[in-house]
Amino acid sequence: MAETYTVPFFINGEEVVTSKTFDVTSPATQKVVHKCSSATDTEVQAAVNAAAEAFKTWRKSHPNQRRDLFHKVADILEKRKEELGQYMMNETGAPRQWADSNIQIAKELVLDVAGRCNTLEGSFPVVNDPESAALVLQEPFGVVLAVAPWNAPYILGIRSILYPIAAGNTAILKATELCPRTMWGLCSVFHEAGLPKGVLNMLVHEHVNAPAITSSLISNPQVKKVNFTGSTAVGRIIGRLAGENLKPVLLELGGKASAIVWEDAELENAATQCALGAFLNSGQICMSTERILVHKSVRAEFEKKLVSAVENIFGPQTPAPILINSTAVNKNKKLLADALSKGAKLLYGNPDAQEETTTCMRPVIISGITTDMDIYKTESFGPTVAVYEIETEEEALRIANDTEYGLTSAVFTEDLRRGLRMAKEIETGAVHINSMTVHDEATLPHGGAKESGYGRFNTNKGLAEWVRSKTVTFKY
Repeated sequence: MAETYTVPFFINGEEVVTSKTFDVTSPATQKVVHKCSSATDTEVQAAVNAAAEAFKTWRKSHPNQRRDLFHKVADILEKRKEELGQYMMNETGAPRQWADSNIQIAKELVLDVAGRCNTLEGSFPVVNDPESAALVLQEPFGVVLAVAPWNAPYILGIRSILYPIAAGNTAILKATELCPRTMWGLCSVFHEAGLPKGVLNMLVHEHVNAPAITSSLISNPQVKKVNFTGSTAVGRIIGRLAGENLKPVLLELGGKASAIVWEDAELENAATQCALGAFLNSGQICMSTERILVHKSVRAEFEKKLVSAVENIFGPQTPAPILINSTAVNKNKKLLADALSKGAKLLYGNPDAQEETTTCMRPVIISGITTDMDIYKTESFGPTVAVYEIETEEEALRIANDTEYGLTSAVFTEDLRRGLRMAKEIETGAVHINSMTVHDEATLPHGGAKESGYGRFNTNKGLAEWVRSKTVTFKY
């Protein structure tokens, strides 16, 4: 791809290229792959105005119209999957398998929502006065601000705009500066499918301008609701800005997922699932396994199987995993150095290994973690996982819940009663019994507890996030 290409915005259905641009660098090659337009207040206001104007008609569109359009979106995603996958690989360093999986799940989300467009219903409640009646309508909010990250851009990007648009809202996607061509590709699919002008707008800006642009969008009176997927640190800022402006917000934030392996677990499966949960996409998934809690009686055997699973799936015969930037690598190495200096044991990998580039890092497994180590509390968001020894359910729950996060978790046991008992007590938005912590699909609500956010994506719950009730009373 030529370095002279500049990624445009979408404003009112048209591509917009600004004179001010910034470079987009591939973490795989550490070379500039293209440039990207950089938004100012002028483009922000234009996008908001376009979305607000489009809402006047889109809110009245028939659910069947939206359904048919989403079917076209799914078809185009399939038709352009090679092109779209390449954008993601170039900008994020993702392997082809992860890019293909992103596009496939995005397609499944679109098809699922297409079938739900007619499910938003009001009600006709009984009121006290027999000569009166009431209707409770479900209406879209208006202009929605959607902020999506780079690590699973097609999944997280599409869900941030899909559910609001399906419910009759219009959207502004504030795309990440780390993969703007990927987000442009996503938005271009909707426009190719025939989405009316202004229903979906896209902006990107330089990282340094994030506070000003984000504040400007959230404080704009025409923006009625916000959704954000990303780190808890930035989620706090988004939540504060939304609160100051009395705007509702949906947040899906960071995680510190625990996988609990009991003495009756099928250890081969547990080891494989924990390896995948910890190291898929280089551990750069909010649901990634960060803690593995293993019963004392099977710990030694499990650790051998875990090392073997990691070696078979992510070993030296495979390309070195690529992280989004060298900062992410340095963060993981710093966490490991701190833990090892305080007595942790290295079970697998070499934190000091010199890879092909400063953005590469292979999986590392450690054990012997204590609460004074930084890695005990900090989300690594990288190819690092820690093993803990447990003996009782109380101990497992104490460690699993001793975190500010609460997104997802896993329990490995052949005793379904124990699995369900643990699931009720773990403070997370999801618990997966005998499968990895990384699990997201269209038919399951997705969201967190505690400081992993609030609100839900997916299913009818995800659609209901984007309407509000209106009560209408009348006399017969």
